[in-house]
Amino acid sequence: MSVRKQWIPLQHLGNKILPCLLASTALASGAFPLDARAAEAPVEIAQAATAQKRITFNIRPQPLAAALSQFGRQSGLQVTAPGGITGDLQSPGAAGEMTPNEALARLLAGTGLTWRNPDRQTVILVATGQEGSTTVLPPVRVGGEAPIASTAMLSSLPEAYAGGQVATGGQAGLLGNRNVMDTPFNQTSYTSQLIQDQQARKLDDVLANDPSVRPTAPRAYGFDFVSIRGFNVPSTAYGINGLYGLASNFSLNSLTSIERVEALKGPGTLLNGMPPSGGVGGSVNLITKRATDEPITQMTATYSSESQFGTHLDVGRRYGETGQFGVRFNGAYKAGDTELANQSQELATASGAVDFRGERVRLSADIGIENNNTNAMTRYVNFGNLTSVPPAPDAGAAFMPDWGYWNSNGKMGLVQGEVDLTDSLTAYAQAGMVTGSTEYLYSDATITNVNGNFNGSPRLNHQERDQIAYQTGLRSDLETGFVHHLVNFNAAASSSETKIINTTGTAFTSNLYNPVASPTPAISVGDPIKIGSTDMMSYGIADTLSVLDERVQLTIGVRKQYADTDSFNASGQTAAYEMDTWTPGYAIVVKPWQNVSLYANYVEALETGTIVGSSYANAGEILPPYKTTQKETGVKVDWGRLTTTFSAFDITKPLQVATAGNVLTGDGERRHRGAELNVFGKVVEGVRLLGGVMYVDARQEKTDNGTNDGKKVFGVSEYQFNLAAEWDLPFVEGLTLTGRVIHNSEFYANATNTQLVPDWTRYDVGARYELESPWSGKPLVVRFSVENLFNTDYWQGTATDKYVFLGAPRTYLISTTFNF
Repeated sequence: MSVRKQWIPLQHLGNKILPCLLASTALASGAFPLDARAAEAPVEIAQAATAQKRITFNIRPQPLAAALSQFGRQSGLQVTAPGGITGDLQSPGAAGEMTPNEALARLLAGTGLTWRNPDRQTVILVATGQEGSTTVLPPVRVGGEAPIASTAMLSSLPEAYAGGQVATGGQAGLLGNRNVMDTPFNQTSYTSQLIQDQQARKLDDVLANDPSVRPTAPRAYGFDFVSIRGFNVPSTAYGINGLYGLASNFSLNSLTSIERVEALKGPGTLLNGMPPSGGVGGSVNLITKRATDEPITQMTATYSSESQFGTHLDVGRRYGETGQFGVRFNGAYKAGDTELANQSQELATASGAVDFRGERVRLSADIGIENNNTNAMTRYVNFGNLTSVPPAPDAGAAFMPDWGYWNSNGKMGLVQGEVDLTDSLTAYAQAGMVTGSTEYLYSDATITNVNGNFNGSPRLNHQERDQIAYQTGLRSDLETGFVHHLVNFNAAASSSETKIINTTGTAFTSNLYNPVASPTPAISVGDPIKIGSTDMMSYGIADTLSVLDERVQLTIGVRKQYADTDSFNASGQTAAYEMDTWTPGYAIVVKPWQNVSLYANYVEALETGTIVGSSYANAGEILPPYKTTQKETGVKVDWGRLTTTFSAFDITKPLQVATAGNVLTGDGERRHRGAELNVFGKVVEGVRLLGGVMYVDARQEKTDNGTNDGKKVFGVSEYQFNLAAEWDLPFVEGLTLTGRVIHNSEFYANATNTQLVPDWTRYDVGARYELESPWSGKPLVVRFSVENLFNTDYWQGTATDKYVFLGAPRTYLISTTFNF
């Protein structure tokens, strides 16, 4: 690492990127005609068909969804199956040398399906007789990975795997859209079907299916954090449509506009650039909804404990001769008492998306707003200097004062586009921003004894956060002799600014098990003041070289990262730090058999230095940036309808702890060595499984004077287990029973390993029933579920030394979805 010699201001990069996006659009519109194949003469269509190159296909008889996934990889096309049209259909397979047209016809033989082509890269399945005027594939690139199309275009999303809960692939930053079997990392992409069927209210509910991920903040806390492989990942490090650093702390309380939730385990600086607020354990990317080929008009009525009612409207349409213009709207509102005593929430969200998909040009734009007002917000408790952990109190009986609240609003906007300059070269660009404002009144709670007594300290906090992010680049698909290359050059930048003002009120005392009412604090704050800003910029390039019909794939990449962090208080700037460094990455995939992938990777991650918060004695100080390294290896097996992934990892990162004098400092490093086993898909017809187990040995090393060497890292359980199952009852058509178990082994709440938090297990059950609506003749789905069935009280997790939060009590969820 070296001190940077020259800084290129963020606005300069923005001035280059935005004109690039506009110029690319103009170039494409003028130089490349939009998709007009529907008007081509039959002779021209026949010429296009005969121009197809012949490819050696090797696709065995299997479920149609899995066969189409292999067809996409071998042909270089993206295949989309709207509305789960593949169902449980079987494909006879296709083997031998033939054109993509011939292979696809064989795969669909006897299924009652055919296809159409809205653009040069996409095949969309339709029922026979609905194919329209474009049923011939255009010339394609042979023998390569499916085109690395923008994840913003729904037509480019990898299709759902058997069971519909997880996709066959996801976005991997510089590597583009990758099939699970071709991704040299452990990544899971959860679908909108899972979000809806599991009645997921926020991101925590989706990631509750992943054994490597755990929420590290209470549900009604406002801010959003998760732990991946034992490392804290804040929401400011999440991505939206592959643009990282854009998701706000205040924009994740609703998933109504989200099509996919992609969870990548392990550092992602090479793939996505340095996250603005940490996140070396992994990354989360949210894909927003787009208008589908089939019209959508859907309304969902919801209920959750204790008396919270809501509604969600989802409308989508495509327009134009080939459906090239799309519009999608999602709006939701809910209000009422939550599962916690004294707590209520009012949440309103709205989002809109428009897109255009031409033969060579693809454009889209998203906007979203959210207002979240919560009374009696939940918080962490601080175990202070206790040497043992008090039992968890009644999760439904709020011990926090009822005068607390959280009021926030967030706004998001994103535009993106890409243009195929040639058949093998694509230019792309994205720009987006998010802004959020919140005011919240809460109390810290420091436990003073195992009987549950605690000291409270009221705090009123007003914050404003703004984030801008850009990226642009070129993707190329080319051949050099017998080696196939997928090359991506990317330039990315982001700028963030945080303003905070807070004040404290009169201290009080209470008890976890017998709360004592306290008066509402008579405190107020003015406008927030700037306390920190971060400007980041990076340039990255990656090349995936493949040989032997992509049975061996080697990825080599590097990213040059720049960062400028500044700290302020009411008097002005207090500290600043500038840095630049290289972060390389290497990965390999080897397929000894068609359905088996062996992979390994070495990647590095970089985080900006932490701006020490106001709760520490050295508030305002900037800690030095730190680098994380990961070594990982694994094996993936696609059994046809069930996919398993086993991975082993070794991650090393500098450690931050608070000293006895409450000074936050870098003290040694933390090393996480572990293994994961993930599973998703169908075990047998009508039975779906999703989940797995993670083991991790997280230890402190090289601490000051060796004080904590060898001790466990606080907040990290040795074992985490998740398993969700669904069973379609064969004797009651349309009825599905669901269940899930989540288990965490014990963990230490503090760095000195004196506060051992007991293990916990949560059981969820439910059912859903799908029938034909008597009003519209379309599907009507009723869902019922119970989370934490046995109403178990437990300390769920922690994100900070000595701070833990309480798991949620038993919660009832009901929803009904009407299709029109």
